[in-house]
Amino acid sequence: MIIPVRCFTCGKVIGSLYEKYLKLLGEYGAEESGSSETPAKRALDELGLTRYCCRRMLLTHVDLIDDLLLYTPKARQARAAEQK
Repeated sequence: MIIPVRCFTCGKVIGSLYEKYLKLLGEYGAEESGSSETPAKRALDELGLTRYCCRRMLLTHVDLIDDLLLYTPKARQARAAEQK
């Protein structure tokens, strides 16, 4: 759904870090590096997230809001109009 504003466990504000995390993940994923660190670990380290509870919040988040918006009545009507 939507990224939570605060970590559920410790209460640290993490909502503002999600966009930066995605950007860093894209940059590090495109790089060919010989290091053993994964792109996610490098991005979380650069953002300064050291607590595993906060890291979990970004690592396990699934952004479903765009998929769920397809099931609103307005979107259904638009799809029905396209099919006719």
